[in-house]
Amino acid sequence: MDALVTKLPALTEKPETAEIVRPTQAEAEAAVKTLLLWAGDNPSREGLLDTPKRMAKAYKEMFAGYADDPHEILGTVFEEIAGYEDIVLVKDIAFFSHCEHHVVPIIGKAHVAYLPDGPVVGLSKIVRLVESFAQRLQTQEAMTAQIATTLQDVLNPRGVAILVEAEHMCMAMRGIRKLGSKTLTTSFTGTFKDSFEEQQRFLAMAR
Repeated sequence: MDALVTKLPALTEKPETAEIVRPTQAEAEAAVKTLLLWAGDNPSREGLLDTPKRMAKAYKEMFAGYADDPHEILGTVFEEIAGYEDIVLVKDIAFFSHCEHHVVPIIGKAHVAYLPDGPVVGLSKIVRLVESFAQRLQTQEAMTAQIATTLQDVLNPRGVAILVEAEHMCMAMRGIRKLGSKTLTTSFTGTFKDSFEEQQRFLAMAR
């Protein structure tokens, strides 16, 4: 009992900052077998024999974002930009995430923009930032805010604008089962937050 208690976060500790004790590979595979039984199938039949191993491997890939430091992703910046100071927009960044409520896919794309105040970041780093937050259990609202906050914190630009549009399989595959409906979320900081005109310019470019 004492060993279990030491692994649990203190009541005053925020869940997102609590130390995570990762199970062993064998424990993960055993959990998959339990879920297969719960679904009503036989994990010992030929087609499912390797499923626990494959699923554990897939989880490592699909949730690789937990191993990232988003601030480090944006760590390298470029100063020589010939005085450029207008919008930098990377649009149509496709991503695959998973709903933290039902662990089913969220499929969408993100449009990420900022108004530089000096240095700029490599365009591929913005894509990697989106992937890092997508490769976690998420809500679309949280993911949108996380991208905006990280970009603002690291680059300190004059403003950040994010638009995320996605289809949630928790709505398409279960529950109300409405295929094709999309959810849009936005986050604005700095100039984009203060200026309706800049928001409209960003949205027009993103579209």
